[in-house]
Formats: sequence, structure tokens, C-alpha cells
Amino acid sequence: MGLISFLKSAGEKVFGKSEETLEKEKAEAIVKLLQKYGVSTELIQVSVDDEKVILTGTTQSASEKNKIIVIAGNVNGISEVEDKITVLEPEPVIVEVEKQFYTVKSGDYLSKISKRVYGDAMKYNIIFEANRPMLKHPDKIYPGQVLIIPPLED
Repeated sequence: MGLISFLKSAGEKVFGKSEETLEKEKAEAIVKLLQKYGVSTELIQVSVDDEKVILTGTTQSASEKNKIIVIAGNVNGISEVEDKITVLEPEPVIVEVEKQFYTVKSGDYLSKISKRVYGDAMKYNIIFEANRPMLKHPDKIYPGQVLIIPPLED
């Protein structure tokens, strides 16, 4: 649990053209986006406070929780996600929080990120698969986008 920062001006545009969109409408738009990407929102509550999304509720796994955080944060107009999600069945692999996510920088591509985090550029597909369906192609990432970096399985 904690606060994760995102680039406000990057991400999917789901709020419409008006900056004045009500926070309740923003929360509903984020719920629809989660559903679009196949995430169950039955046990997740979403609220928006200015540029911050607050996520509460429960998920079955840490990987599902991370996917929810990344989808909600990679929305144009959102700069922070406050994570209050509880994992029902914690996964045995403990990953340091700062290594669960990676913010794409200009000039990055998945194999370059894979080389940096795993020491092997050919493991880029692990990152790609962990970020599907938000990523539709391994070459289509953009600066400011936050990606899930899953742990390597032995």
C-alpha cells in the first residue's frame, strides 16, 4: 500500500475534453477502463480527488493489484494513485516496491528496459505479457508510461 506517482500528461484519454469533469465521472471512467482491460471491478472501489485516484478493496493476487494500479495511473490527467488494495492471497515472491514499476523514459524500448532490470534484453516479453492488454505491441510504449515489472521465476 502506498502512493505511486504517474505523469499527468501521459496516458489514455478517458475523461473527455473538459478539465471540469466531475470527480465521480472520472472515477466511473476509470472503472470502465479497468473493465475494458478485463479487470474485475466487483471488489474494487475507485474514487478521484483532483489528480489522484484512490483505489480500495481486495484482489486475488499481487499481479492483479499491480495491473489495476498501472491501468488507473496511466490515464491522462492522473498524477498519483493511492493504493489501499488488500491482496487476499499474497504471492510467495516478495518484490521491493520500487522494482514493481518502471516509468518509461525517452529512448526506452522493452528490450532495453529488460536488460536494465533483468540483465537480459531477451526477457522483454515477460514485461510485455505482464502489461497486456494495456500494451498491444512490444514496440508501442511512450515516455511517462508506467509499466509493471514482474519478478523472474526461478
